[in-house]
Amino acid sequence: MIDLTTEWLGFKLCSPLIVAASPIARDVEAAAAAVAAGAGAVIMNSLFEEELAAEQLAVHRLLDAHDNHDAETTRIMPDPGGLALGIEPYLIQLRQLRERLNVPVVASLNGVTPGGWTTHARELEASGASAIELNLYDIATSPDQSGAELEARQIAVVQGVIAAVGVPVTVKISPFYTSIPAFVRRLEAAGARGVAVFNRFYQPDIDLDALDVERRLAPSTEAELPLRLHGLALLAPWSGLSLGCTGGVWTGRDAAKAILCGAHVVQLASVLLQHGPKQLGVVLDELRHWLTERGYASSTEARGVMSASAALDRHAWERMNYVRMIGSWTSPYRWR
Repeated sequence: MIDLTTEWLGFKLCSPLIVAASPIARDVEAAAAAVAAGAGAVIMNSLFEEELAAEQLAVHRLLDAHDNHDAETTRIMPDPGGLALGIEPYLIQLRQLRERLNVPVVASLNGVTPGGWTTHARELEASGASAIELNLYDIATSPDQSGAELEARQIAVVQGVIAAVGVPVTVKISPFYTSIPAFVRRLEAAGARGVAVFNRFYQPDIDLDALDVERRLAPSTEAELPLRLHGLALLAPWSGLSLGCTGGVWTGRDAAKAILCGAHVVQLASVLLQHGPKQLGVVLDELRHWLTERGYASSTEARGVMSASAALDRHAWERMNYVRMIGSWTSPYRWR
């Protein structure tokens, strides 16, 4: 029987497939079903800085209204003392998952500023988070802000969280850095234990009838996977971090590609949201079958055999491959 265990953030997981940050973790039964199907860990849905700030503002407004209305009006208003405020609902959810699941439960923080997140990180650790995934999603919209300033702010966030907790911290990054290897090296120097590639860039569309911005979330597709494979293949030869692949994995063969490029874990979300948490077992069986067919004794043995340093043609991951791919194009049409 092939050994599918893997080391990630210092934990020994039963399999390299884990549940990515998604609504699945909001449902304890759904998360438990994914674990029963073979998930090695569960990452909770992200806790967003902006949501907490908006909740706090709403509470202040409610308290003001509660204090300034007459007795008749006050009777039909909610009691502010009974509200679940701020991070508390997330902490309750975390504790419920920890009580039910026998795998690491990772809290996910999505923020852009230092300071407040250190407090939240401590609360998450105290409530039983096995580790923390820091989701860096920061969009530069001002021409006065340089890439160096944005990266410095993100590194400060990471350093603050790492200094505040004793549990491992892994960082999910976007593909939009001038030099991903250089930024990941800075994360490693800051004390991060892992990195996941890549955060999806949710781009709004335009509603031409309403002349408004249209926000519509679409599931990931396998077309998104090659970008992740490229990032993993470049990082695997030199990085000592636990590497995760997130986005574009729908089948066991997709997961095998990520592991071959250097992933310690493969995060699944869209495929589970589309087909249910038990689909993780189907993907795991496909991965097991592929590895066994190729003669691998373990997923660890397969990890990194297609990375930039191990591939038969390392130019496949470099600029030369761009030239070759362009040159390989053949049109299905006959040109006159």
